[in-house]
Amino acid sequence: MTEQKVRTARPSRGSGKTLVEQVRDRLRAQIESGQYAPGSRLPSEAKMTEEFEVSRTVVREAVASLRYDGLVEPRQGAGVFVLDQRPELDLPFQNIDFVRISSMIEMLELRTAVEVEAAGLAALRRSPAQEELILQALGALRARARAGEPTALADFELHLAIADATNNPRFRDFLSMIGASLIPRHALSDTKDAATAVYLQAIDAEHEAIVTAIIDGDEEAARLAMRLHLKGAQSRYRNLLRKSGK
Repeated sequence: MTEQKVRTARPSRGSGKTLVEQVRDRLRAQIESGQYAPGSRLPSEAKMTEEFEVSRTVVREAVASLRYDGLVEPRQGAGVFVLDQRPELDLPFQNIDFVRISSMIEMLELRTAVEVEAAGLAALRRSPAQEELILQALGALRARARAGEPTALADFELHLAIADATNNPRFRDFLSMIGASLIPRHALSDTKDAATAVYLQAIDAEHEAIVTAIIDGDEEAARLAMRLHLKGAQSRYRNLLRKSGK
């Protein structure tokens, strides 16, 4: 490294940052600029001490901070090596704004495609133990509604119980990946259930139709009931969307 680079990298005690933070930031900048490419070794502790004009303790703590951030990896007897910084993957369903009505409609359309099939498979494949769990989930949901408590999480548990009854774990994986926020009332109210009693009664009737069809082993009725349930939710949100545009 040239003398000019040494002066540029030298920490300043009047910068407002600790010496450890300054050395860490300089090293990070060198790595991100490509001065130290992935797989290359950082200078020795002694050389960095000389370069930055700080103690060995400062250098060690700065390197430890970079290690914590996944930028470098110390290797016994070989030194500290720069790691390959793979770009972060854009995970699905991470950019959903559950307050926006349009986002909820999008998710309800996707849920309809998946959960109609889940209801049909649950009617065909459910075991007696799974029937019992579905009924328990429906009972828990009703108990919370009667008590005037938030019902979104209990609603989610019912849908998970139906997904489990497909005996295909991917249905639960899908719902769990989206999370309880896929339940519309949870998206609209984080701490309390703002839904009206009439609305809850309508939802309860829809849930009962789904559960009854599954327990009876009626695949087509289960699919229809789930489709009507989720299509009804879509219609309610589209009505809200129209009103918000006025």
